[in-house]
Amino acid sequence: MFTSQGPGLRELAVQALSSVERGYDLLAPAFDHTPFRTPDSLLDAVEEVLARREGGFGAGLDLCCGTGAATGMLRRLCRERVTGVDLSAGMLARAAHVHAGPAQAGPVRADFVRADARALPSGLGGAYDLAVSFGAFGHFLPAERPALFAEVHRALRPGGLFAFPIGAPPPAFSRLWWVLAGFDAAMRVRNAVWRPPFVMYYRTFPLGGVRADLRAAGFTVETVPLERFGRRPDGSPRWRLVLARRAGEDGGPDGHGPGARGPRGRGPEVRGPEVRGGSGVRA
Repeated sequence: MFTSQGPGLRELAVQALSSVERGYDLLAPAFDHTPFRTPDSLLDAVEEVLARREGGFGAGLDLCCGTGAATGMLRRLCRERVTGVDLSAGMLARAAHVHAGPAQAGPVRADFVRADARALPSGLGGAYDLAVSFGAFGHFLPAERPALFAEVHRALRPGGLFAFPIGAPPPAFSRLWWVLAGFDAAMRVRNAVWRPPFVMYYRTFPLGGVRADLRAAGFTVETVPLERFGRRPDGSPRWRLVLARRAGEDGGPDGHGPGARGPRGRGPEVRGPEVRGGSGVRA
């Protein structure tokens, strides 16, 4: 399906009947040839905003990194190191392969760690100036968001930034609304009658609830329109970039800026594009 190099219908069916971890292990070799990979246009739009508003960063964390689509962006934005975290060993192996060669853009190399985003290894605490995540939040139930955001907050240095795009919901009862609602309903039925569950929903990450959970976790929150994707008929942006900042050392929102902290709190040393163990949610 999708392309000649993409997975077939049978492969997708096997994935859908597996756990999240096992499903993505199976899909990893063909994942970049599916529409599930974050498109470069979205990555470029986010990179443009971060570079214009923030300048450079010290260390970057790619949360639920998958095959590393956003890792290249972080390697261009960050000066110290980049770490990708994911639950799926198969996706991490693919990411390490993609970012192993010298042809990959970016002055810093990438390190990959297998871990659950809701329980990050202690060595990652207070080590990053920028955390990003793309296409992962459908794998977390709303009740899991507080734990997820608390872990991101713990991973960031004072003044550090958590950035991710969020799309506007489709108009009520539009064709897309029915498609997404139907998919979510099918997944709920699947998870009610089949084990292990495969958590993946499209309508469980509304901006209002997300903003409230981020603030409860200790972030200040603003959003920036991604103007290259245009606006809806009511004038609202089709896509926004959420910028959630951990308070600075003085208790203020910015501290001394995300790129000005030097080597303090660096966490695990970058040892090249490898995969290190842990316990593991992938997205």
